[in-house]
Amino acid sequence: MKTGIVGASGYAGGELLRLLSNHDDFEITYVSAGTSAGELITSVHPHLVSFEGQRFSATEIAEINKCDLVFLALPHGESASLVAQISQSVKIVDLGADFRLASSNSWLSFYGGAHAGQLQYGLPEIGSNKEAIGKSSRVANPGCYATAIILGCAPVVALGLIDSSDLVAVAASGTTGAGRSAKVGLIASEVVNNLTSYKFGGVHQHIPEIEENLELLAHSKLATTKLSFTPILAPMPRGILATITAKLVKPSNIEEIRRIYGSYYAKSEFVKLLPVGQMPQTSATIGSNFAIMQIVIDDHTERLVISIAIDNLGKGAAGQAIQNANLMCGFPEDRGLPSSGVR
Repeated sequence: MKTGIVGASGYAGGELLRLLSNHDDFEITYVSAGTSAGELITSVHPHLVSFEGQRFSATEIAEINKCDLVFLALPHGESASLVAQISQSVKIVDLGADFRLASSNSWLSFYGGAHAGQLQYGLPEIGSNKEAIGKSSRVANPGCYATAIILGCAPVVALGLIDSSDLVAVAASGTTGAGRSAKVGLIASEVVNNLTSYKFGGVHQHIPEIEENLELLAHSKLATTKLSFTPILAPMPRGILATITAKLVKPSNIEEIRRIYGSYYAKSEFVKLLPVGQMPQTSATIGSNFAIMQIVIDDHTERLVISIAIDNLGKGAAGQAIQNANLMCGFPEDRGLPSSGVR
């Protein structure tokens, strides 16, 4: 399939190029980047030696429409105008936020500007999403934090085992999650030997995305999802480690909860519950599309505690986008995705 990547000069775009270069069914025929158009791909992504001598193209609708499949890896707010012009014959996976939210009020509050609407949400492991993605031609890829937190909560939210109106999550992310644009707070002298919270106090844009999708999974349609979320910038390039806690609605034992998680994700290629005593590490997910987690019950507070790690550029972006594209095009969902990470 003729495959394009729009916004390929960013970190997620570079990861798409790396992964797609080893995909048997997606042939990269168009690689565009706005301000980097005309530059050598290897001048921006020096690790992509297989693209030596190739240059970024300008972003043009006519060229996009020559593709069978296109990945949009653009800053938030830039995909909507392009999607409106792309031919219906072209399958689209949008890695931006433009089409993730159902609520126009939430979009206005957390992003601002006009709400473009909603596409099929691309988190295959929850609810009936996998089947719906397979029937879709346009899919909204989830946010990185949203991926980790939703996967961590989904099994117990679906069975009504926790009070979803009292979710608390703290998650640390690598610097690539902030994009490639030059920012003083992201230079090495500021990041190394430092941890800092940001978008503090319930203002992070992934909150409504998480709440909306967990409410769709809720055991009771009357259930309300409320999340207190604190993101942290960690001194590492890539990876997310999220810790989520939730009040149990009735006394439970960890063996029962582990069976529930094991059953919920039994057919999921990329979500793994670790053996008892083994903790998730971000380094174990780098370069992969895996989400690995551990769960425990804090008996003192009667809260379930979930620890989950993903690669923010893998399962949190490019890897998941390819997983979605595989499903959309009728291929095995793991086609072209590494079976293990790098360390």
